[in-house]
Amino acid sequence: MGIWSQPQPDSRFVAVEGLRIHYKRAGHGPALLLLHGSASSLQHFDGAADLLSRSYDVIRPDLPGFGLPGPRTDRDYRIPAYAVTVARFVEALKVPRYAMAGSSLGGNIACNLALDQPDRLTGLLLVNATGYPEKAVPASMRLTRNPLLRPVLRRVMPRGAIERSLRSAVDPRSTIVDDALVDRAHQLMNRPGNRSAFVDFCNTDQPDRSAQIPRITVPTLVLRSARLDGQHFARDIPGAAELVHPHGGHLLPEEEPEWVAKAIADFLGSRADTPTH
Repeated sequence: MGIWSQPQPDSRFVAVEGLRIHYKRAGHGPALLLLHGSASSLQHFDGAADLLSRSYDVIRPDLPGFGLPGPRTDRDYRIPAYAVTVARFVEALKVPRYAMAGSSLGGNIACNLALDQPDRLTGLLLVNATGYPEKAVPASMRLTRNPLLRPVLRRVMPRGAIERSLRSAVDPRSTIVDDALVDRAHQLMNRPGNRSAFVDFCNTDQPDRSAQIPRITVPTLVLRSARLDGQHFARDIPGAAELVHPHGGHLLPEEEPEWVAKAIADFLGSRADTPTH
């Protein structure tokens, strides 16, 4: 067990659906919920959260199956099930309204909440989000769908494979994939139950709600990297704004935390300055 697979000094826990959800909370101001992607953890937003906590009450949970909470006992890794868990998590913290920023899988979950609980959200921020069926599947996820490899990956997830996956997810010029980042990802993936949870998640048939995305009414900002495609949130969500980073990869909040934090703060701040009458 390494340092990343243990609680940190600022770790907090709350009981939700029979799980001890691990989260961090810092700052003061309007509530802002940050949701990481698959095979990741709340540390995905470390840099951006430090900057955003100067103006916002920043709340970051580990999603079940990733990070510290452990796997779901029902093994239900459908996006709507994650959305229900996140909604109950926020209710447990007694946060009535909040803005939500989601990266990759986190963005998909955020879209589901924007569709199902629009009155709770003050803003929606999608960072290289998923949600359309034509989204390219990373090689690491494709491997888990091989019936011969599946039982092996439940028992062992090699450090080298995790490093290759991380390097393929960032811009070729990025230097963030160092020993510390690989160690963090490897330690968290090898927490009890997390390898099997990842395999289960990758083999879950996800409902396609992309046809409903145009029904989203929450004010939305789409952040994406120029090298990524296949998602159409800015086209389909009425009134959505979009900012494109010229170089970043899929892990944009870790590669460019200052850019992401400024984009979020500018969007939420400009909305706060706009009269509502």
